Amino acid sequence: MNETRRDRDAEGRARNARPRDGLGRPLPYGAPGVERQPEGVVRTPAETLAEAQRLLDTGMPFHAHEVFEDAWKSGPENERELWRGLAQLAVGLTHSARGNTAGGARLLRRGAGALAPFAGSGPYGIEVAGLSDWARELAARVESGPTVDAAAEAPRLRG
Repeated sequence: MNETRRDRDAEGRARNARPRDGLGRPLPYGAPGVERQPEGVVRTPAETLAEAQRLLDTGMPFHAHEVFEDAWKSGPENERELWRGLAQLAVGLTHSARGNTAGGARLLRRGAGALAPFAGSGPYGIEVAGLSDWARELAARVESGPTVDAAAEAPRLRG
């Protein structure tokens, strides 16, 4: 077998088959990992928010990011920044929990900025202003403190 061959999914696309932990870090082949989120799932906004909240609450923000990414890619054009901003918050929390304080803080602030245009409308019951405040506060904390616990820091998406 050629050791330089890339893992492929059923459609032939490059896809790393290594198991991952709850923060999305690759583990050695054969190690137990957490189940990955299927890609390309079209959900209603309510389903997206419920699944993402479940993942955030269990300390798996990387996986929540993938749920938001599906909504960002499949949703209406006028909502893409909303879902992208939520995905950035989840990735920011992921990086913060992995110990990448600079990257985590940057993504948390970027996500808060992407959500800013939605602050007045609060689409789908999303607490946009509260999430933005949470992201900015966490960004400041991770820059000056220890690695955070993803489950303990999980935000509430809806009021």
